[in-house]
Amino acid sequence: MKWKITVILFNNDVVARLDWAEIAAELDQDGYAILSGLLHGARVLPEPLGALPAALYEPLSTIANRWNQSLGLKERFPDGSNAFQEQSRKAGLPGPRSYMSRLRERDYQALQQRNDGAWRFPLQLVALLSEPGVDFTGGEFVMTEQRPRMQSRPMVLPLQRGDAAIIAVARRPIMGRKGYYRVNNKHAISRVHSGERIGLELYFD
Repeated sequence: MKWKITVILFNNDVVARLDWAEIAAELDQDGYAILSGLLHGARVLPEPLGALPAALYEPLSTIANRWNQSLGLKERFPDGSNAFQEQSRKAGLPGPRSYMSRLRERDYQALQQRNDGAWRFPLQLVALLSEPGVDFTGGEFVMTEQRPRMQSRPMVLPLQRGDAAIIAVARRPIMGRKGYYRVNNKHAISRVHSGERIGLELYFD
């Protein structure tokens, strides 16, 4: 199968039009928020992804700082993507980057989380660039949530081609009877039964 290379240019207006109050509420409640059709029409995205990382960082850093404050963590992410990239370099982190995943029959992505440093940005973007049920079967994007003294809760994100999602990569706060407590999130891609699944992951640090 030949994949069309599509250059998609993002600007702040695209991101600004998103309902960030609703996105923040969904992230607080479930640890993910689906951005339907954000990459509509894309099959393969080249590096770099234009202005998308910087545009998303602005509203997401507000959520990330609120989460850290709720969890009693002292780290704060600075205003502006350039300042954050400089901070990341000083912490030995590579800065914004993305990679494509190409999963074929019987391939899968094991459960993972990014919890290897206080300066790790607690959110990332994932996207699906192929059509479920047409290009592939299986291959669902799955998240798990572990709360203290409770069994893990599995969640399947109903991504369609061109959909993106912002997800919690490790920890996030939940309000309980005695204040905020920490829950742990992991994510995976279930086994592909047939065809080929093309996905994208974007890290901010």
